[in-house]
Amino acid sequence: MIIKTLRRSTLLAALGLFSLSANAQSHQLNQAEADKLVSLPLHCVETPYPYKTGWVLASAADLQPPSLVHPVFFGCFDWHSAVHGYWSLVTLLSQFPQLTQADAVKSVLNRNLSAENVAQEAAFFKKDINASFERTYGWAWLLKLQLELQQWQDPMAKQLAANLQPLTDVIVQRYLDFLPRLRYPVRVGEHSNTAFGLSFAYDYAEQTGHSALKTLITERAKAFYLQDKQCPLNWEPSGYDFLSPCLEEMGLMQRILPADEFTPWLQAYLPQLSNTSFTLAPGEVGDRTDGKLVHLDGLNFSRGWNLYQLAKQYPQYAHLRTIADQHLAYSYPNLIGDSYEGGHWLGSFAIHALNNSK
Repeated sequence: MIIKTLRRSTLLAALGLFSLSANAQSHQLNQAEADKLVSLPLHCVETPYPYKTGWVLASAADLQPPSLVHPVFFGCFDWHSAVHGYWSLVTLLSQFPQLTQADAVKSVLNRNLSAENVAQEAAFFKKDINASFERTYGWAWLLKLQLELQQWQDPMAKQLAANLQPLTDVIVQRYLDFLPRLRYPVRVGEHSNTAFGLSFAYDYAEQTGHSALKTLITERAKAFYLQDKQCPLNWEPSGYDFLSPCLEEMGLMQRILPADEFTPWLQAYLPQLSNTSFTLAPGEVGDRTDGKLVHLDGLNFSRGWNLYQLAKQYPQYAHLRTIADQHLAYSYPNLIGDSYEGGHWLGSFAIHALNNSK
């Protein structure tokens, strides 16, 4: 039985599972929250069904159980959700080594992120028939997972990163092959959103010194977005959005443009954000048992992390933290104990938003 938002928030607050202050500035990623959030990816990364494949079948021989096709990323309902489920495990354990379930997390990582398993994942991507598989949403999360492993200061992390590197190299090459051919950006609020697909890839390229990838993303982002003005934020959200098209583009341009170029670009692109009286209502979820309708919780986290990033780097936008807080306050209380439709992926979005709120 699904508990409606208000009742769930009240109940969870009473149980101490989250706190909600009057100004909604309550959510922090601390040891206690990490212990709760880690249960979501731990539950799903080795849960084989239900699973949405997304494969193109070349023959009847391709009709195999997901765990045989994707020996690492076979859980969490689909490939990309499994990838960011692993990212959640690594992120939480790296930030909070004393997690109550630290041993269970390490066991899952060592068991599944083996060199042999990754080699099979890489072989799948190398087939021409799979050239567009998970483009570019899953690609972006894979690079984010690799970056997290490389930055994790733990003896096991070096080996796990080495195990994952062959698949990472394939994904990087996919970006290098694809982006020069992409003439127009995809501006939707779901998986194929180009700005989101480039943001994590840019972070990976910048922090690992991959100059070719960084240069290409910068060039394509400018070609796609530099002349954009007056993004229709009032058109958001669409019914199935889990990303904010306007704010994801803003987040990408914030990465690639220096301050003296970004601030005038943003003033032309979203001039209303500079108004200290600006408001933006969270996306409302009509039914959290519906896999598409629950997307709006993801939208709220997407808005949150982009507004936090902006306010953190540019103090003149500090007032937007309140709006980000309000978006998290709406969706965060529904993570624990929610249906699998949201639970298999939303934890990663919440963690990313909370990390950007610091």
